[in-house]
Amino acid sequence: MVVRVLIAHDHLVVRLGLRALLASRPDFLICGEAENGRDAIDLAVKQEPDVALIDVSLPILNGLEVTRQIRQRSPLTEVLVFTLYEDEEMILEALRAGARGYLHKSEASERLVNAVATLARHHPFVPSAASGTLLNDLNSGETRHAPVLTPREREIVKLIAQGKSNKMIGRALGISVKTVEAHRGAAMHKLSLHSTAALVRYAIRNRLAVA
Repeated sequence: MVVRVLIAHDHLVVRLGLRALLASRPDFLICGEAENGRDAIDLAVKQEPDVALIDVSLPILNGLEVTRQIRQRSPLTEVLVFTLYEDEEMILEALRAGARGYLHKSEASERLVNAVATLARHHPFVPSAASGTLLNDLNSGETRHAPVLTPREREIVKLIAQGKSNKMIGRALGISVKTVEAHRGAAMHKLSLHSTAALVRYAIRNRLAVA
């Protein structure tokens, strides 16, 4: 059986490395590569790969939204989420979006081939240390209520998640950098977040990073 794989990552060097690693297996075929979320969805619908390797932090459409749409529009394609984030909440969000596999980038060279092969057999691939907690949370149906951000705060959080600096956000919205910083600080205070990385994770989980 030949396993057809789609790779979606915004950095060419990373895509080349992933391609080289997977292509070392004679039973793996790279059927497409995408550098943003919209292209990843289009390729998945067109190519119907067995496994789609999706980076969470894709531009235009983030990896969680891409996962949702691929699972809806190409239901036989299994999604392996590939990311720098390794907290259980992020893994849970990926599973809720329809992914059946999750892999941290630091483990790519050791576990990627095994992860793709496992998913190609339609078996889940989730870090064993977290799997029990994740399955319990996923099955609980628990709803989490996030604090309400103002429209301006949501807009700024979205732009931060898209990689924009305070200066770029101020220019795009026609406001001062100090005003951007004030809204950013207010949003982080409401959400009890203490770093840009945590703010980006929040935006991805809550689908604010969609362009």
